[in-house]
Amino acid sequence: MSLRIIHTADWHLGQTFFGYEREEEHEAFLTWLVDTLAEQQTDVLLIAGDVFDVANPSASAQRRFFRFLREANKRNPTLQIIIIAGNHDSAARLEAPAPLLEELNTFIIGTIRRTKEGIIDYDSLLIPLYDPEGNRKAWCMAVPFLRQGDYPPAEETQSTYVDGIGRMYRQLYKVALSKQEPGEAIIAMGHLHTTGAELSEDDRSERIIMGGLESVPVDSFDSGIAYTALGHIHKAQRVGSRNAVRYSGSPLPMSFSEANYRHQVVSVIIDEKETRIEPIPIPKTVELLRIPPVPAPLEEVLEKLSSLPDLKEGEIPLTPFLEVRVLLSGPDPALRHKIEESIKGKAVRLTSITSSYPKQGKDEQLRPLTYSDLQTIDPLYMLKHTYTSRYGEGLPEELEELFNEVVREVTA
Repeated sequence: MSLRIIHTADWHLGQTFFGYEREEEHEAFLTWLVDTLAEQQTDVLLIAGDVFDVANPSASAQRRFFRFLREANKRNPTLQIIIIAGNHDSAARLEAPAPLLEELNTFIIGTIRRTKEGIIDYDSLLIPLYDPEGNRKAWCMAVPFLRQGDYPPAEETQSTYVDGIGRMYRQLYKVALSKQEPGEAIIAMGHLHTTGAELSEDDRSERIIMGGLESVPVDSFDSGIAYTALGHIHKAQRVGSRNAVRYSGSPLPMSFSEANYRHQVVSVIIDEKETRIEPIPIPKTVELLRIPPVPAPLEEVLEKLSSLPDLKEGEIPLTPFLEVRVLLSGPDPALRHKIEESIKGKAVRLTSITSSYPKQGKDEQLRPLTYSDLQTIDPLYMLKHTYTSRYGEGLPEELEELFNEVVREVTA
């Protein structure tokens, strides 16, 4: 009999979007996921980190998480759930209820346990997976987000973070092989950034941690592993040419740069002959609108905003999030007021207004400034140059007078 798995990650429960709560979106996703687990007759659910958006999540976010675990188990009593901590989770807080949740076939790995001798307890990171008849079908290498020192030490004197992660997976794989019986698969989990993975443009949730030095090569996961379920990167993708090494992606867009992502969970069916992988798209609950798609003059933008549909009673929680993009020729102190007036009564929630300005000529060639350069630069010249570069016009006289007044007060 085959083993049916659903892989998901990066829920970020409790996240707010430009100050707006996302409880309805998360509730809709979790309700859909419970239904999907039942419809797919899932044996194992893998949640690859960042269950919560912050280390100290709100009470409502925690209730939503535990309610999901209860409902998933109620609908599918033989379901196993394996959860690892991500970099946004508090590892200790996440795994604190683990002894109770094991009664619901739910296993949480947040921290790296060690023996009294200080050796990594690899057995605590290996979880057997069973089919509905109780037959052991696989071993799961459940590795949470690793911090400095969580991995095994190197024999050589110098070792990088990436080297340590590679050692962790290689040594854990050896232990898994020693437990593996004929016909059993080995599955890996991780919350990390792999080399070549595509990041979103402006989402701080998945930012690289050490200037890219923590990027883990895909060959850290042995080719004998049937499937590797990863979290941390919000765009669903396979890693390089390894079809069985995948990020499930986040169920909700975390920023406007993720608006066009195909949000999904991954269905994995493993039997003795092959591993079958198929994405399952997540229904979109709330739209993200960028108006216009490319920055345009204010008059054009206001016209587009005025054509938005009117708000209907009871729509506010699930109306689209709106980012307005304006092309300006100079500063407009009344910009926000004009935009807010234009969307009064419209079925949108304004999140942000991004302003851009036409470029004036070619950028000057830059060179490093010396200490002598810094001593001779005129502050007023810097202000005029910056203002012209940004707004495409000269510094107004009234601003120049105000600036000179401030300089006089500071240097008096």
